[in-house]
Parts: sequence; C-alpha cells; structure tokens
Amino acid sequence: MNKKKIFLTNDDGWDAKGLKKLIEVLRPIAHLTIVAPATEKSASAHSMTLTRPMKLLGVDDDYYKMDDGTPTDCVFIGLNNLFDDDNKPDLVISGINIGSNMGEDITYSGTVAGASEAVLQGIPAIAISQVFHDINGTNKDRWEYELASKTIVDIVTKILDGDFPIGKRKLLNINIPHCSIEECQGIKITNAGYREYGNDSHRYVSPRGEEVYWIGLHPLIWQKVDGKMCDFEAIKENYVSITPVQLDMTSYDDIEKLKEWIR
Repeated sequence: MNKKKIFLTNDDGWDAKGLKKLIEVLRPIAHLTIVAPATEKSASAHSMTLTRPMKLLGVDDDYYKMDDGTPTDCVFIGLNNLFDDDNKPDLVISGINIGSNMGEDITYSGTVAGASEAVLQGIPAIAISQVFHDINGTNKDRWEYELASKTIVDIVTKILDGDFPIGKRKLLNINIPHCSIEECQGIKITNAGYREYGNDSHRYVSPRGEEVYWIGLHPLIWQKVDGKMCDFEAIKENYVSITPVQLDMTSYDDIEKLKEWIR
C-alpha cells in the first residue's frame, strides 16, 4: 500500500530544529516533500514574491530550500511544480514554529500563512507552533518538542486514516504548551483570543549617524472573555490548543448594519 503524502514547510528556515523534528516523526507514516525558506521569514504573513525570480535549491531527496522565498512562495511553487495535478499531497503541515501563533498574531504569522496558501490550493493544512515561557528565546535551541511530536503524529494519523475535520479554505492552528507530555492536561478546541499589543519599537543611531528602528517582542497578554476558552487560556492551563481558522474574513454580523448605514 502506498504511503500518504505530506508536504512540509515553515517560516523559521529549512534547517530549523522544529522542521527537522517534524521530518523525524512523520517520515515513518508518510512520504514527505519539504520546501522551506532559505532564511528565517518570521512575521512575513501571507506575502508572495512578485518582483523577482526565485531558485528552488535541492538539499536532499524531496527536500528543498527556496532562495529568499516566503512560506507562501514555498507552498505555491512547491505544490505547482513538484506535483502533478492528479498527484497532490494529502496534507500540508507548516511548523513546528519556534514560538506561539495565537490570537491576532495569526495574521502576522508566516507559519499560518504556509497553511493558508495550502488550503487556497485545495489541500488540507495544519499550522503547528511551540509556545515558550521565555519570549527572549532561552533554551529554545535545546528544546526537544516531545509534546508537539506526539500531538502532530496523533492528529496526522487521525486525518490520514479518515477525513480532514473541517471544510474548504479552513485550517487547523495548533499551539503546544511549554510543558512535558506528563504535565499536559489534554486538548482544547479554542477560539482565537484577543491579544493586547504594546508599542515595543526601539530607535537607535547607527555608527554612521543614521536613525534605525527595531521592533521588539510583546508579552503574551490577552483580553479574557467570559464563557469562552481561547487559545491563550488553554496554553496557560497546559492544554494543547487547536483553533479552526477560516480564510473568509467577512464580518457577517455587520452586513445588515452596514446596509442600513450606507442608505
């Protein structure tokens, strides 16, 4: 029996530890094709490169890095050049991202964008991210992704043995808490929370006297909503968070109100 086919990408780069962990744990259960950015493309959102050509550079068998490409470029070019129309992958997975992708951060996320491009191309997709308590990155290079590995294998096995659980142009956004398998409380199906943002931008003067600016990292602070379990709350309580995300951003609740207003 032929193995199912999974396409992998990320926004941390082709040699990121999270991506290598995905390859390690998924290779026994599926045939993998990997196309990832040549350099880190965090917070690149759903950007596509239109102003210059790009190179697809081979790293290993069915393993490529996209020369200065975004996750969207990787998925778009990979799906349309490495596969025949009747031989597309069964699933696309983007990750394992270093850091969270929760709340409105999903609109910035290159990781989620990789999964978004897949569902636009008609392929079911998952974005998976590892949350860390320390936003500055201490010990991230030594993190072994045990809980993330177990979670993604369980979810992928369930999908490949059955059906993708949600409809077209929708993806699963998974965030993994910063804890061991034993400490994990289980899985929660969540909504995307409302994150609070600060103004963490810094002005510097270069040795040449030029003004330069650097955007920093924001702490994970969110607005609580009574009666709802959002992704932030689930992660805080050591649950794996799975949020169904749709690409249709229409505010349907406001259509009738807007019709009245425009009159």
